[in-house]
Amino acid sequence: MNRRTKLAAALTLTAGLTLAGCGGDSSPKIEVTGAYMPQPVTEQMAGVYLTVKNNGDTAEKLTEVTSNLAKAITIHKTVGSKMEQVESLPVPAGGTLRLSHGGNHLMFMGLKNKPGKGDTFTVTLHFTAADPVRVQVPVKAADYQPKH
Repeated sequence: MNRRTKLAAALTLTAGLTLAGCGGDSSPKIEVTGAYMPQPVTEQMAGVYLTVKNNGDTAEKLTEVTSNLAKAITIHKTVGSKMEQVESLPVPAGGTLRLSHGGNHLMFMGLKNKPGKGDTFTVTLHFTAADPVRVQVPVKAADYQPKH
């Protein structure tokens, strides 16, 4: 192999490794913040609010939420003054899904025990493509209002 061929081979290998290293990993990178549950006022149901940030280049959807705290957990979308159960909520690429009081939220039905202020429990958020995300949810006062 002559010097020019060796140089070309080395440059090709370097370029290939560089591209492999920065090769557009566009899979969703999910981050969850601000999770909380206002202390339930009934034994049967409660809401949970949080923010889901998609730091990836691919749009995602929140499709399911699981926890040992309730018999069923549903995803609700609020349209005007009416809430409706939905199969999923979008989390845009590079965007945010906010679940907040008076807006989109998670509804815990059939609580297995009524958590009190100061308690913490775990939920797992499931998405279309991203790995599930486990989140610790603190129980706040029934009238708690997060600072934005």
